[in-house]
Amino acid sequence: MTTNRRADDGSVIVWFRDDLRLADNPALVAAAQSGRAILPVYVHDEESHGIRRLGGAARWWLHHSLTALSGALKRHGADLHIFNGPAVEIVPKLAHTSGAAAVCWNRRYQQAEGALDDTVAVELEADGVEVETFNGKLIHEPDEIRPKSGFYKVYSAYWKAADASGALPEPEPAPKRLRGAEMPSGKVQATTLGKLGLLPTRPDWSGGLAQAFTPGETEALRKLGRFVETDLAAYGERRDNPGVDGSSRLSPHLRFGEISPRQIVAAVKEASRTAAGKVKAQKFLQEIAWRDFSYNLLFHAPDLATSPFAERFEHFPWADVPKASIRAWQQGRTGYPIVDAGMRQLWRTGWMHNRVRMITASFLVKDLLCDWRVGERWFWDTLCDADPANNAVNWQWVAGCGPDAAPFFRIFNPVLQGEKFDPKGTYVREFVPEIKDLDARFVHKPWEAPAEALHAAGIRLGETYPHPRVRHDEARDRALAAFKASREG
Repeated sequence: MTTNRRADDGSVIVWFRDDLRLADNPALVAAAQSGRAILPVYVHDEESHGIRRLGGAARWWLHHSLTALSGALKRHGADLHIFNGPAVEIVPKLAHTSGAAAVCWNRRYQQAEGALDDTVAVELEADGVEVETFNGKLIHEPDEIRPKSGFYKVYSAYWKAADASGALPEPEPAPKRLRGAEMPSGKVQATTLGKLGLLPTRPDWSGGLAQAFTPGETEALRKLGRFVETDLAAYGERRDNPGVDGSSRLSPHLRFGEISPRQIVAAVKEASRTAAGKVKAQKFLQEIAWRDFSYNLLFHAPDLATSPFAERFEHFPWADVPKASIRAWQQGRTGYPIVDAGMRQLWRTGWMHNRVRMITASFLVKDLLCDWRVGERWFWDTLCDADPANNAVNWQWVAGCGPDAAPFFRIFNPVLQGEKFDPKGTYVREFVPEIKDLDARFVHKPWEAPAEALHAAGIRLGETYPHPRVRHDEARDRALAAFKASREG
């Protein structure tokens, strides 16, 4: 760090955001290496213009992630100080009051957050406070991997360029010891985690989330270790089968920065050093690169959550879907078991298997002909890993209106998808228990089961389990007609 008027005795503020970890945290590492006392802070900002409020599941995760971070910092010698309000006011005031020499943070790439960070930096530097920013979120920042002009809009081309970009720096270990700075008294008052009101009450619906996940850096690292040891080799073959535990389930940890993508890539490459291992690891590494690709798109098209990338979809003839049909989709009561299982897994655990995310999204957009933004908002509220880039890009991919999207005329058949990827109905039986005793031949299409099979399984269609909300063949024809009309219009 360069010197300034406070360099002799000033502390360093480390501003945590989506990087709630100690290891491989460039901002924290730089602050620790400066030799100055460190003041770790987290500012919960839902007041600044354009900052999107976290959904309910993500707020639950954030509470527990901050709890874990606070404990880890304390064990290393520093206290986490939490503030609530506009960061553009709080951070400069805190730096001034504390006499901080510098403020360190890891960069963000959403438009509103980036503009806020720029404003804070100008305020700090005008007050003689040094600003140090780092890449602690992505493997490659937006525009680091780019063609000769513009930016990559096709993932395969992006991946090829990223994969050929060379070796990555090794992840940094957590600082062994931090010298914590005292919180100054003054105009900026810290608050407590509980007063942020992140946890659900009246009712507390988070029991299933707590059973499924343990937020925090320690669990993220444990989960990464287990994955590379037991599941990585078969990831390519098992990743699409929701009935087996074949995915890493690291996405919420990655969303809140409890683990860095660089740590994940390093562990995967270390565990797959043979030629055969490298081939098997490629599919998983491509998933990490997809996240970078999504942030690259969001950086260049900041309204991806609200506006289709393909402008012709601005006037697409979405149906006026009855609220009852949308509720049926949200609650997992569509009559299509694989769709219902996914939506119930989402509500219960705050997470959904990736293959089933595509199936459920396709059903909403193609079978119900519902505007994809309705689904994007629901996933934003119910996913623990709701990510501003991935969530928007993935919904636009399914809807066919994003860059490098699936063509709109590619319409998932929920029955065939279920039979292909959950052939024994293992996944469906777990989350749709009212049909768990149905023979595997009919578990993805109970309406075709003979009356005696339904009776033996204790199923009364229309009572214990709904009839299909729509006929897929008719819905498919309607979706294709809408797509044709939009192209001709």
